[in-house]
Amino acid sequence: MSNETNEELFLTKEGLAQLEEELKQLKGPGRKELAARLKLAISYGDLKENSEYHSAKEDQSFMETRIMQLEKMLTKARVVDSSSIDLSTVSVGSVVVLNDIEFAEKIEYRVVSPAEANVADNKISYESPLGKELLRKKVGDIISVDAPMGIIKYELLEIKMV
Repeated sequence: MSNETNEELFLTKEGLAQLEEELKQLKGPGRKELAARLKLAISYGDLKENSEYHSAKEDQSFMETRIMQLEKMLTKARVVDSSSIDLSTVSVGSVVVLNDIEFAEKIEYRVVSPAEANVADNKISYESPLGKELLRKKVGDIISVDAPMGIIKYELLEIKMV
């Protein structure tokens, strides 16, 4: 997670619910399932050569790390109230309609927190190169993003809410 400082983590209401649900699942059913896997693996004997035991311990380590990450994120979380968002500029929670100037192609993204970002769902992080460039921009502005294949230019056509 790139948000390791004491900065607030801006989340949509849906994003907060998603993180809370993941934490609940990991702390409840996730821990119970891992405990059962460990108990079964231990029953096989000789822990030094026991691949099931080592796999379960590794999974347990990853899960506990994720639980700590989620708890840390939730203490820094600040929910963005969509009803108070000013649609004259792009902010966290905004949906933007962009025109890729080179290909004359319209693209729609929702600007969200790094924890909620999912390009397959057209949700981009406000910490991503495009997300950073979009924040506080207005309809009609041209956004330039330095990408591996060169600079991509977009025109901001519309700002709306979900």
